[in-house]
Amino acid sequence: MKTGFAAVVGRPNVGKSTLINGLVGSKVSITSKRPQTTRLVARGILTIEGPDGGAQIVLIDTPGLHRPRTALGERLNSIAYRSLVEADCFLFVIEATGKVGPGDRRIAERLIRIGPADKVIVIVNKIDLVRKGRVAERLSEAAPWDFGAYVPVSALTGDGLDRVVGELVPRLPEGPAHYPAGTSTDQPEEVLVAETVREKLLAVMRDELPHSVAVKTETIERRKGGSIRIEASIYVERLSQKGIVIGAGGSMIRQVGTEARLDLEKTLAGPVYLDLRVKVEKDWQRYPDRIRRLGL
Repeated sequence: MKTGFAAVVGRPNVGKSTLINGLVGSKVSITSKRPQTTRLVARGILTIEGPDGGAQIVLIDTPGLHRPRTALGERLNSIAYRSLVEADCFLFVIEATGKVGPGDRRIAERLIRIGPADKVIVIVNKIDLVRKGRVAERLSEAAPWDFGAYVPVSALTGDGLDRVVGELVPRLPEGPAHYPAGTSTDQPEEVLVAETVREKLLAVMRDELPHSVAVKTETIERRKGGSIRIEASIYVERLSQKGIVIGAGGSMIRQVGTEARLDLEKTLAGPVYLDLRVKVEKDWQRYPDRIRRLGL
């Protein structure tokens, strides 16, 4: 069968995680409108049955490549660049909604150095938000890179995703499947829990807070009868931020907990009791040892 790893790369907030979720057909990575939502490498697995043995595509979701301003930013770039080493091919995501910029060009130059160019598929995402003429402009701007294929898509609506799969499969090597059929992700439960909670936080937080928040799963206890008790800690950098996350009378933390619990009950297939605590880890983004301690 055809099987291999496809790294999904691009600037922050171009829709990499939404693209992977759409291709896999289930939620692998959290999504939000905030840049740098993805902090960890997540793998989404798409297995395709076929008379010739079929195919298995392992899609590697990476943090958005950017100019780092903190130790966390440097860590995210390092994670993204390391993921390129294990990839057999690449999905390079740019936006139809904005011109190709310096950040896109830096990533393109990196992919050209890795080579060969035919292994790179350029994804022009968010075509549902623009006129066809704008899509043509983006394709024209990216054409000088001379990569293997250029595919306009809407990761949100699913438009064009079948063609992405059609371009990926021939570029994969022959080999055995890396994961059992039916597997959609290799993320451990602790990561799934922490990321689910962080996704709900990102949806409700004010602009100054998203990058200052980290979530760590402390315990997952499966009880008799099928219920699951989870303790998770939300870390912020300053005491004033703790109050914002908790909200007036605990309103925000209750909302986040309720929404996260409902998602986790679907993911973990059982009733969930979710205990969230908010803690202060001063300026954690600036210190590599604190970043590692928080699981990043």
